[in-house]
Amino acid sequence: MSGGINWRGIAAIYFFEIHRFGRTIWTSLMTPVITTSLYFIVFGSAIGSRMTEIDGIAYASFIVPGLIMLSMFQESIFNASFGIYMPKWTGTIYELLSAPLSAIETVIAYVGAAASKSMMIGLVIFATAHLFVDVHVAHPLLMLGFMMLIAVSFCLFGFILGVWAQNFEQLQVVPLLVIMPMTFLGGAFYSIHMLPEPWRTITLFNPVIYLISGFRWTFFGKGDVAIGISISVVAAMLLICIAVIHWVFKTGYRLKK
Repeated sequence: MSGGINWRGIAAIYFFEIHRFGRTIWTSLMTPVITTSLYFIVFGSAIGSRMTEIDGIAYASFIVPGLIMLSMFQESIFNASFGIYMPKWTGTIYELLSAPLSAIETVIAYVGAAASKSMMIGLVIFATAHLFVDVHVAHPLLMLGFMMLIAVSFCLFGFILGVWAQNFEQLQVVPLLVIMPMTFLGGAFYSIHMLPEPWRTITLFNPVIYLISGFRWTFFGKGDVAIGISISVVAAMLLICIAVIHWVFKTGYRLKK
């Protein structure tokens, strides 16, 4: 324990979650590799042969940021929600709440572990993409920073979902019925400038478009919306999630049955 922060407690939870991931690491890593390969075969080859470029970018390269974001959204939410839901399900949440860990230390441990897994998956998909297309990143440091910001933001959202969920079905409903459709409609595989009105304007109300556009900007220096707006949306999401988690621990909402 140093400087008022229980780093030993944080590390214990963090490495426990990482170890749980390690038990299924080959399945966890092979799934996105296979999925990414299938996306490139279907979208990159079949559709890319008919739509060669978007905004001067080869279509196969254009979809790489969207593919990474698609998987990172899902992995971040799943890992963070499952991580905090399991102690609730097994009843060990009471041991966690009575441990010498503050709310912020608990969140750092669970969200940090989930974000690390998500970043690993994102980088694996990025490496897999190079097997199919030559991708050059215009701003590599910004790309990594944006990946980390997205991972932490969605892991915080996943943590909230895990606290809210009362069964395994509820853990799946938001990622499958909300996040995935928003991602597919958020410009993961196309530019919103290709859409006719009023759909182009309606799409701007989808927050995911700003996340994918900002991440794509770090690759190509181009995006559907200004990079400043994209960063502002991610920052707003981060702050909202932090505020909600603060309220959850303050009120004990669904942490105790």
